[in-house]
Amino acid sequence: MTSPYERLRELGITLPAPPPPAASYVQTRTIPIGDGRALLYIAGQVSADGDKMLTGRCPDEVSVEEAARRAMLCGTRILAQIEKAVGLENVESMVQLIGFVLSTDDFGDQPKVMNGASELLVDVLGDAGKHTRAALGTNALPFSVTVEIAAVAVVRTG
Repeated sequence: MTSPYERLRELGITLPAPPPPAASYVQTRTIPIGDGRALLYIAGQVSADGDKMLTGRCPDEVSVEEAARRAMLCGTRILAQIEKAVGLENVESMVQLIGFVLSTDDFGDQPKVMNGASELLVDVLGDAGKHTRAALGTNALPFSVTVEIAAVAVVRTG
């Protein structure tokens, strides 16, 4: 079985530096659940490429395909936060993603957008990347980004 790091290399993906919090919160929080395991909560990661915030509403300003790519970039930031907190090799299971897509009132394809992040996590983490998910549309997001995704994982800590 290949490691998450080998899968990232195969996919040609370099994880970004995990960004610091943008306000008064922490990026990750680990809650012990016993047996050397913990729940790892990852704060909402926004669609950005490096330091550039990727903004625009779907689908009138940003296509579904481009929004899905932006969700994938949120996924790389989630992985970067996990790597910083505990290391990708310690992910036992991604539990849940909660994604918000900046959307027009009549847009209903948020799940297609969220597939960008969901597919990345499975590609990198294998079966451990499978998760439950919520894909929500909203009329406003911080910095007017297209996508924001928060996550929960079970990780090994001992």
